[in-house]
Amino acid sequence: MMPVQGSLNIERMCQLAQVSRAGFYRFLRRREPSEEQMEVRAAIQEIALAHRRRYGYRRVTAELRRAGMRVNHKRVARLMREDNLLALRKRKFVITTESRHQLAVYFNLAAQLEVTGPNQLWVADITYIRLQREFVYLAVILDAFSRCVVGWSVDRSCQARLPVAALRQAIERRRPPAGLVHHSDRGVQYACDDYARLLREHGILPSMSRAACPYDNAACESFMSTLKREEIYANDYRDIEHLRANLSDFLERYYNRRRLHSALGYRSPEEFEREVVADNNAEPQKTAAPKLSFFRHEEIYRSDDRSRKARPGSPPSVGRRRGGLKDATEGARPAHHRCDEFPAGYSLASCSPAELASASPAAIRMQPK
Repeated sequence: MMPVQGSLNIERMCQLAQVSRAGFYRFLRRREPSEEQMEVRAAIQEIALAHRRRYGYRRVTAELRRAGMRVNHKRVARLMREDNLLALRKRKFVITTESRHQLAVYFNLAAQLEVTGPNQLWVADITYIRLQREFVYLAVILDAFSRCVVGWSVDRSCQARLPVAALRQAIERRRPPAGLVHHSDRGVQYACDDYARLLREHGILPSMSRAACPYDNAACESFMSTLKREEIYANDYRDIEHLRANLSDFLERYYNRRRLHSALGYRSPEEFEREVVADNNAEPQKTAAPKLSFFRHEEIYRSDDRSRKARPGSPPSVGRRRGGLKDATEGARPAHHRCDEFPAGYSLASCSPAELASASPAAIRMQPK
């Protein structure tokens, strides 16, 4: 610490001494002991080795701050670069989903879902892993609220038994209430009869992404990228048993319990769930059912009403716009919305795209309540 000389600050003292502030700080830094620098560097090395070089500089900075050390992320990145401790780089993404099938697909409920607790929305995905002599497949199910891995399965085949095994494990572990939404892509494994039957037996509502849109399942896609970068690409597996043992250690003991997640305020998934459950004074299995929010259907209804009322040659209607008038053609313009949004009331029952296309707000208003 630099002692204070009366009421003069460092800038004023540098002006009086006719030296630059940069030169003063360089002189001061040369005189300071290097114990603090060595302490920070040692802590960074310890964290990086403890997490097997899976952490980048942001998570290392979060770990240092949790330990009470106030460091800047740019400094951490520089020290990790100097010590060759930067995280492993990711590889090119490969598409493995087969969605060209004649099975029924389901409405995208996840896009309209407001998740406020565990066991309201599960997201699922499948990826492949290359071993020394073969390819195997991994199916994973995450809780979208905490990013916790609730079920996973490894198999040599990519048939329906792979995701079914992961789903059975997730149901056995969490025992979710009826009304849980299960979101996945449009792969044939998730659209087959065995998987849909298991969802119906436990009161789970199926949901699927739009065609060729992986962003609808971004949480699970991000997890797969993390898994490949931090575990799969960092090891060379002999066989499927070696892979299964390493995945069990990574998913159950490291990812769910220890790894800090940036979307959770740099907390682990289990830590995040414990804090939320403690705040709500409830159990994860007893949380409320998810809520669907069709926040634009009233706007679409109003646009339909304006289009029906507008006629060629009708007088302009009075509005709150500049000038006080707006013409009928402007008022008849329908509201813009995505093609996968359903403007009518949705009944939570799964339906095919053909049923969605055949439905209309007018037809639904004619149905008895």
